[in-house]
Amino acid sequence: MNTRLSVFDHPFFLGFDHFEREFDRIKKTADGYPPYNVEQIGEDGLRITLALAGFTMNDLDVEIEHNQLTIRGKQSEEDDAERIFLHRGIAARQFQRSFVLADGIEVKGAMLDNGLLHIDMVRVTPESTARKIEISSGRSNGAKQLANGSSHENAIDVEVTDGKAKKPRK
Repeated sequence: MNTRLSVFDHPFFLGFDHFEREFDRIKKTADGYPPYNVEQIGEDGLRITLALAGFTMNDLDVEIEHNQLTIRGKQSEEDDAERIFLHRGIAARQFQRSFVLADGIEVKGAMLDNGLLHIDMVRVTPESTARKIEISSGRSNGAKQLANGSSHENAIDVEVTDGKAKKPRK
């Protein structure tokens, strides 16, 4: 029997196994190139800045998929074929840098300026999706019929409007 211990093995963490997969994915992208900064811009803004000397906009690809922001870069080798380097200290290698974004983070845009790629993001506050759940008793005499065929007596009727639950007026 092969068991793997995890922070999310506790019964209170039902359905959080995707966090463990995200942590594994983050560990795999621990390369130090290219260097980057993460800044807070205002109250709800974030900016990731990558140092990409020698890269043009045509060499870069920025995409987001399943809350993962991925930046890829590959310089064209056509320019290097004509040049003879006595010393090559500027990295001209391809790279892939990934960032896992929390729910509610929205990418606004990207800008390449003087060898720095700026990716601006904003934290969007999601609307509340709270709702009341009907509570039924186990008694069956004179009970109301539920949609799934079971019955309940003295259930709490709830009306949901604009994300807020209200008891209906009688």
